[in-house]
Amino acid sequence: MSLSDIPLRTLADAPTTLRELTEGRPALIVNVASRCGLTPQYSGLVKLQEQYGPRGLTVIGVPCNQFAGQEPGTAEEIQTFCATTYGVDFPLLAKTEVNGPGRHPLYEELTRLADAEGEAGDVQWNFEKFLVDGEGAPVARFRPRTTPEDPAVTSAIDKLLS
Repeated sequence: MSLSDIPLRTLADAPTTLRELTEGRPALIVNVASRCGLTPQYSGLVKLQEQYGPRGLTVIGVPCNQFAGQEPGTAEEIQTFCATTYGVDFPLLAKTEVNGPGRHPLYEELTRLADAEGEAGDVQWNFEKFLVDGEGAPVARFRPRTTPEDPAVTSAIDKLLS
């Protein structure tokens, strides 16, 4: 099964896939949390969606409560927080486990990709970013402290969209 066809659930608990969310376009998949020191990265993710969405990129947020319980809210609380605090209008998935024995199949595949230092494996923390092409193949991985505006992220997106 292609990464694009792995069954997912939206934050509203509707079934979907990456293919449906992106219409076969590239995506930046980010595990997110509302109560993290890195939560302000939502602003950068919104800007990426505004800047690159018209060119074909879809940012996808994946709420995760595995890192110090920093995403404890219900789906409704998460949606309200994201929309009112940061103006998030990109797709959000249901709360998902990204590490450990309950790791979602999406992250089983994504975490096989190495970062710029050659390290694959577990997601380190909230706001780890995976860039996938229009076929759903992972092409770049950015660790949590790499902001959405970082030139490494924007140049990888530009290269993918050119």
